[in-house]
Amino acid sequence: MSARAKLPRWFVHLGCAFAILAGTLLLPACSRGAGSTTSTGGGGNGGGGGGSTNSVSISVNAGPANTSLNQPLVSVTICVPGTSNCQTIDDVLVDTGSDGLRVLQTQVTLPLTLATDSNGNPLGECASFAGGTFLWGSVSAVDITLGNEKASAVPIQVIRTTGSVGFPLVPNSCSQGFVDAGNVSTLGANGILGVGLFQQDCGANCVANPPTMNVYYDAGAACVQANCSLISVPLVNQVQNPVALFTKDNNGVLISLPAVGSSGVASVTGSLIFGVGTESNNALGTAKVYTTAGSVFITATYNGTAYPGSIIDSGSNTIGFLDAATTGLTDCGTLNPPDPLGFYCPASSTNFTVTNTGNNGTSAPVMFSIFSAETLFNSNPSFRAFSNLGSPFAGAVDFGLPFFYGKSVFIAISGQNTPGGMGPYYAY
Repeated sequence: MSARAKLPRWFVHLGCAFAILAGTLLLPACSRGAGSTTSTGGGGNGGGGGGSTNSVSISVNAGPANTSLNQPLVSVTICVPGTSNCQTIDDVLVDTGSDGLRVLQTQVTLPLTLATDSNGNPLGECASFAGGTFLWGSVSAVDITLGNEKASAVPIQVIRTTGSVGFPLVPNSCSQGFVDAGNVSTLGANGILGVGLFQQDCGANCVANPPTMNVYYDAGAACVQANCSLISVPLVNQVQNPVALFTKDNNGVLISLPAVGSSGVASVTGSLIFGVGTESNNALGTAKVYTTAGSVFITATYNGTAYPGSIIDSGSNTIGFLDAATTGLTDCGTLNPPDPLGFYCPASSTNFTVTNTGNNGTSAPVMFSIFSAETLFNSNPSFRAFSNLGSPFAGAVDFGLPFFYGKSVFIAISGQNTPGGMGPYYAY
């Protein structure tokens, strides 16, 4: 998140095939607070998409910290499993680049039970990001309601602040060299709703013994910062993509947002629709399918060079586009005086064409423009949605939220059947 008066910068994660990776810049939106505890049985989220029961409304605006740009937020209702003791948490980031629900402990008022590992100790999770941040927390099961869709007893991450009472401090192998993003001001949202390509957030890498990634920890009494042990976790106990656990409309999602002009707008409202080809409002239609072959990656080709580590990620707030030397764009950080916002700042609006190719051979050009972030922000200080923000993303293209404006973008979950074939794939 960065903008105007040097707002804080945050790098969003991207889910990989069986892992948590990192991505480009992100910013938060929609300021409504933490929600409240209710006894309604978990239905009160409100449906988006013209009253459809398989959708919820997305809002892009200033966010809970009043500092957001290009961040799609929704409300999520969570309940103590099997009860009507529920809470709606607003301002949760919709992220197609990760899997699973993560909520800040400071926003949770429910009495959640800590999940335990195979040793009977609390299960801890570390989500670390290449942008230099991490999220440390416990795992708990909740019932999740989005619109009229419900998933029961879903493992989620409850993000802990450093030094949270009753839970171990962050292991060094999680925090070393990284910044703790477990608060609203840094995260810019009250949580992350990962509705990406996979059913779990770590998969086989965390089932392996020993695990091949630093994600899940035995957070028992022996867990100290310098010596907290990694632990294997079965797929069913890992943090889950809640959409895959719905009783219907569970094979993916569709994000639908209106077009945004070259000057930006103050806010945007759209829909997060559940299911791919399961209802009249989520038909693939003429959308082209780009398969990812068990990963999150497609190939983006620019000026004859292929970049196979490219992604489509609603959790990033820009078009993350290679580097300044390759694109010829001025990085805001090279200005005099320097501006470390991490955006591109070309002197004039610049048009680009990139060809996306899926593992299935589907190929088509994508056209977009990048303009000076500083000019956009200074011209319209109250605007929060921009279609032409760009930032460096070395070695690949990250099609962040600007890519989603004016499109219907589908995310099909791995192992789930759809009219476009078996996931995982993107379609638009």
